[in-house]
Amino acid sequence: FSFGDYFKREAITWAWEFVTEILKLPKERLWVSIYLEDDEAFEIWNKEIGLSPERIIRMGKEENFWEHGTGPCGPCSEIYFDRGEDKGCGKPDCKPGCDCDRYMEFWNLVFTQFNKDENGNYTPLKSKNIDTGMGLERLACIMQGVDSLFEVDTVRSILNYVCKITNTTYGADAEKDVSIRVITDHIRSTTMMVSDGIIPSNEGRGYVLRRLLRRAARHGKLLGVDKPFLYDVANVVIQESKQAYPELEEKAEYIKKVIRIEEERFESTIDQGLAIISEYVKELKEQNKKVMPGSMVFKLHDTYGFPLDLTREIAEENGLSIDEEGFRQEMEKQKNKAREALKSKETSAWAQGSGIKIPKDFSNEFVGYETTECQANIIYILKDNKLVDVAMEGDKVLLFLDKTPFYGESGGQVGDTGYIRTKTGRVRIEDCKKSQEGYHIHVGTVEQGLIEVKSPVTAEIDAERRKAIARNHTATHLLHTALRNNLGSHVAQAGSYVDDQRLRFDFTHFEPVPEEVLSLIEDEVNSKVLEDLPVTVEEMPLEEARRRGAIALFGEKYSDIVRVVKAGNYSAELCGGTHMTSTAGIGFVKIIGETGIAAGTRRIEAVTGFSSLKYFKEKEAMLKEAAAVLKTAPQDLLKKIEALNNEVKAAHKELEELRNKLVESKIDEILSRAEKVNDIILITAKFDKMDMDTLRNTADTLKNKINQDVGIIVLASVLEGKVSFVAAATKSAVAKGLHAGNIIKEAAKVTGGGGGGRPDMAQAGGKDPSKIDAAFTKVKELIGG
Repeated sequence: FSFGDYFKREAITWAWEFVTEILKLPKERLWVSIYLEDDEAFEIWNKEIGLSPERIIRMGKEENFWEHGTGPCGPCSEIYFDRGEDKGCGKPDCKPGCDCDRYMEFWNLVFTQFNKDENGNYTPLKSKNIDTGMGLERLACIMQGVDSLFEVDTVRSILNYVCKITNTTYGADAEKDVSIRVITDHIRSTTMMVSDGIIPSNEGRGYVLRRLLRRAARHGKLLGVDKPFLYDVANVVIQESKQAYPELEEKAEYIKKVIRIEEERFESTIDQGLAIISEYVKELKEQNKKVMPGSMVFKLHDTYGFPLDLTREIAEENGLSIDEEGFRQEMEKQKNKAREALKSKETSAWAQGSGIKIPKDFSNEFVGYETTECQANIIYILKDNKLVDVAMEGDKVLLFLDKTPFYGESGGQVGDTGYIRTKTGRVRIEDCKKSQEGYHIHVGTVEQGLIEVKSPVTAEIDAERRKAIARNHTATHLLHTALRNNLGSHVAQAGSYVDDQRLRFDFTHFEPVPEEVLSLIEDEVNSKVLEDLPVTVEEMPLEEARRRGAIALFGEKYSDIVRVVKAGNYSAELCGGTHMTSTAGIGFVKIIGETGIAAGTRRIEAVTGFSSLKYFKEKEAMLKEAAAVLKTAPQDLLKKIEALNNEVKAAHKELEELRNKLVESKIDEILSRAEKVNDIILITAKFDKMDMDTLRNTADTLKNKINQDVGIIVLASVLEGKVSFVAAATKSAVAKGLHAGNIIKEAAKVTGGGGGGRPDMAQAGGKDPSKIDAAFTKVKELIGG
């Protein structure tokens, strides 16, 4: 707030009136600290406000003078609340500034009245102002007479629920109290963040959310919770805060779903990750090392999704620190690999040291928005990554023109193809790239004659291909809006690719999109196509575009003047690509796939125009061919398939019954071959082409036959060249310490496989059928034979 010449007096008066008249805090419990040289503030607090000198504490520069390097700065006045002698240290001179908990500072008035220069000189500001802030949570503690934020009513409700579902009592165990507070604090933050449209990811805001969620989930593990639970606690946050934030109740199901899915994702890796970090800790302690290497920290982060602070926390609990610099180096190595991989795909010749020097005043004009053909001049020819003056028929070249209609690949849209013609030759352009400097690089082959530097040319793109690309690009804008309308405002573009055949659109979302919702999205997009909405392009300042509601990509860098592409009043996005002039030109939009490509990121693929027509013709041809094979009409194909499916099921059932009868007939024979090894009955048998279910059923039958004895059963089957094993142990065998899972694991290794399972039942696979007998011998050795 700016207060003019009397800013300090007005600010202090306003703050005091708010504290005493609006908040109604008792004046006798209020104290103030001021900068020790600020006599003006002392006079106002004492003479005008009426605060006694004993309750105005002068403090030094560190406590009551705000500055941050050079620039605006000034003294400050802090307002304290006396919480009572029982909260203090008992010293007779206890007052604000003491390390005890008696005096709580809840308001700070910074009087920005000086400018500090590089030499440390302070000169008065022409326009003085006040930077004032009140701690809402501290104020809540004061108003409710509690000791900490966690005891404020709304937060305490969350804490109590955390205690209920973790079967703990707050205040009974200091270590558990930490976990309870972490969960209580983090679930409040995550609920609000998800409500604001943020979803867990590995970048930016999404990464902060993921760290908070995973840290809270890990503290739930420490309290004995072995399943997702935070989404349940979010219910309490929503109920406690919905009056102030009604959007929480509106988005309740969405919020809980996002949190639950992230918990489940972490649940699938955390146990394995915790086992790995336990091994690391054990290994380091055995070696008397106190620092966990960066490579270990990086593996936990990269493979098991452990945020850095989670690994740090677990390490500190075990008396270790982590090599954060080493971790950052490992992260940088990974980034460099990604950069190199990207660089290897680029065709920017000057970025590869070709020696091209671009004059600062050089114009590389793109006219492809207005036309598909233009007159230009060849400025550079690159052949074999070297600058040349002439290129002959058959040469692969990179061309640089002073003007071009060719769109350079960028923003997810592929580059144009076409021809560049001179009086002496013709170049087929197979691609057009855009360098980091913004220059268009034409990638092609000299098809006829020769070309020379400085030659005038006619540059012409493949207009039909461009039109097909434009159909797909405009369709991505409609698709983006339809996704947001049907899935929620959290949906944001996470990448795209459009060429003349199809479009690919990546977007942030936390779970697969159901078929019925995809159908709604497809219908909405096609309804906008049929409405024949005009597609308009307008250049404007970035801030104006945002005010008008144009969608911008989070984290993307934009120039001050941006290009806004609108489809009627339906969609508006910042985009540099080429588009149709109306939505009707897109033709039918058909979604052909929806998949997940990363945690929290989905991908939709679709076709438009002639590609969608081709898609339907191929499906129709396939339908007719399938109907012909099954000797029925296309319209009766489903009935025919259902009938055949029932026949197959009946045949399978009959086959299964025959197999079971065959096995039952062999049970007595198998039992007659049982061996006794150290008072343990060992049954082994080998079958041909028996599936795993039948193998398990056979093992169960044999186990029931010898259930009163100490017995181990190991069966094997060869099906399509691969080995399947099943092991079973009777109750007496398990009681004696035998473990079917451990036995089958070692036996399967003999055949080049592996597996495991429960003590009483387990299964495994193998690669070498010739080693089955050797595997049975291994079983015999394991039980003492």
